[in-house]
Amino acid sequence: MDDYTKDDVSQLIKRIGAFLSARISEISDTQDLRSVWALAALVLTVIFTWRLLFAPSGPQRRQPKPSTSSSGVNNSQPNSNLLPSAVASSIQDSTQTVTDEFFQPVKPTLGQIVRQRLNDGRKVTCRLLGVILEETTPEELQNQATVRSSVLEIVLEMTKFCDLYLMETVLDDESQTRVLTALENAGIFTSGGLIKDKVLFCSKDIGRTSFVRQLEPDWHIDSSREISSQLARFIKCQLHISPLNTDRIASNVFTSSSLEHFFGV
Repeated sequence: MDDYTKDDVSQLIKRIGAFLSARISEISDTQDLRSVWALAALVLTVIFTWRLLFAPSGPQRRQPKPSTSSSGVNNSQPNSNLLPSAVASSIQDSTQTVTDEFFQPVKPTLGQIVRQRLNDGRKVTCRLLGVILEETTPEELQNQATVRSSVLEIVLEMTKFCDLYLMETVLDDESQTRVLTALENAGIFTSGGLIKDKVLFCSKDIGRTSFVRQLEPDWHIDSSREISSQLARFIKCQLHISPLNTDRIASNVFTSSSLEHFFGV
């Protein structure tokens, strides 16, 4: 194989090595390390293949001196060790294709996105109205309660690694029953991470504020700007859900038009 192809393979090994080093430095203790081992295995495979291709095949026989014709022109014999240009070009194209496919960015899973956006927060409190439920006022809960299908997967992912508490202000016991039934029918309690005892109800909004302060979560999610403002001094991080007003309440209060939008779903 000619020097041009050797340089290509050497550059490939260097690029994979640099990429592997960068990936190892980015991976935290909580992430799956299987991707690192896969990268390491690939690097070893490429190096092993490279050594097989370019390792000397044994002692070289001394080549006879080229004969000189009567006309004084040297009749040099072609080097049979060199690969044909077509083969070298094919190897180069294959190497480039493998490199391009290998370095394609890997799309993170929804669980990884949720954990990253919540900064691995372990305890989360969340209001139901306007966030998880279609309804936005306690009065609407007197007639029906509907879980938004677009947030269901996000909530289920949160229950896998968070101590999640849901809470809402209701006007009567029937509204409370409707909410629990809607959550149960949506399958939120079947994942094992959330139980009915962690769905809290109160008769006034100030009761929700009291719940949050007692639980001291890493994150609180709410659609009430007033409550988010009151809790800004006490809670490390908050997410304020507001389809209309996206102004930041405080430096530790993030604002999004919906729970799905905040997690990029």
